[in-house]
Amino acid sequence: MLVILSGLPGSGKTTLARALAARLGGVHVRLDTIEQALRNSGTLKADVGAAGYMIAYGIAQDNLKLGRVVIADSVNPISVTREAWRQVAQGVEVSAIEINVLCSDTAEHRRRAETREVDIDGHINPTWDEIINHTFDDWDRDVIIVDTFRTSANDIAEELVARLAKSQVSK
Repeated sequence: MLVILSGLPGSGKTTLARALAARLGGVHVRLDTIEQALRNSGTLKADVGAAGYMIAYGIAQDNLKLGRVVIADSVNPISVTREAWRQVAQGVEVSAIEINVLCSDTAEHRRRAETREVDIDGHINPTWDEIINHTFDDWDRDVIIVDTFRTSANDIAEELVARLAKSQVSK
């Protein structure tokens, strides 16, 4: 199965992705890591653009073909990237579970965004202004929405694992 996490920076996607990957024995494919590796390589003379997403799709597809659960961790803000993730799952005939991660309390979201540590060498976290001005398309379908404001990533991961297990059994 492909678990597709989406949400603004600082909402808790990576923390949740790590918790899910640990519980599901899944592969965590983090777009920030891929994009920063591309920047660090020195081969790109301009913005990373779509390259990071294209690489992430390929890594996800390779691991899905091996029968692994993949947790895709990216802002995934626009319809075209969301559709591309769904196409990855369809291409290897696995389920795609879309989860929108949000922090419903603006003050808490801002605090997280402004105090989080950089955990990727060379990466610069976006500013609060960049986060709140980020383009984020409305969803064109129903997705699972999780709010990290009052519930820990570990508790959310436990609930999601149980929910995913039920949905796999009912198929």
